[in-house]
Amino acid sequence: MAQLILCSFLRFISKRQKVNSKKYMTDSVKFWAVVPAAGVGKRMQADRPKQYLPLANKTVLEQTLMRLLDADVFSAVAVAISKEDPYWPELELSNHDKVITAADGKERADSVLSALKSLRDQASDSDWVLVHDAARPCLTSSDIHLLIETLKDDDVGGILALSSHDTLKNVEGLNITETIDRSVIWRALTPQMFRYGMLKQALEQAEGNPAVTDEASALEMQGLQPKIVEGRPDNIKITRPEDLALAQFYMEHQQ
Repeated sequence: MAQLILCSFLRFISKRQKVNSKKYMTDSVKFWAVVPAAGVGKRMQADRPKQYLPLANKTVLEQTLMRLLDADVFSAVAVAISKEDPYWPELELSNHDKVITAADGKERADSVLSALKSLRDQASDSDWVLVHDAARPCLTSSDIHLLIETLKDDDVGGILALSSHDTLKNVEGLNITETIDRSVIWRALTPQMFRYGMLKQALEQAEGNPAVTDEASALEMQGLQPKIVEGRPDNIKITRPEDLALAQFYMEHQQ
């Protein structure tokens, strides 16, 4: 099974357009990263939040932050952390000169907004912000650069996403009511990239709305239409215990 996954993954990667790693920051426009990292991750059934579980000799969160920092495009990375978090201060990266610690919020969107506010004295409204899940440690620099290169001149911004290859069903209870047209269905990934001022305003206006499950949904509520940029299938989110082994497998075989 692992060999089949790897072969399929490598075939996909070979077809992707390569994007040169380069700096996009200028005197007028900068790029910032935001990582909401205050979640508990109950489905992992672990003794600590999933972002602090071990992965390839580091924690999941360390692996994620290293991927962002290694892309060499961000002026800083703002990480939203719970006030009761005993693990974050123990990580060496918490003292990195490009890592800013922000307070958490009640929901993910609140944590992202808190992280944005921690940047308000440094970021301008026209700067770009890339929001990335703490539990996606397999993000590659190539996907970061692809997202930036594709959207840096866009009026709204957009997200990494994957098209759906499975047959999708709409259900009520356990009964299928219809088959959904998968050609118009994409799975949202992160990072999600939007202008600082636009994203901050959208999250402020949507504060407390349970329908805001990612940054793009907050922009959609403003009547805007974020773009889709196809990402790599190995950019998985660690949600269940078996995802840790899959993440390590992908990290070992990434190009």
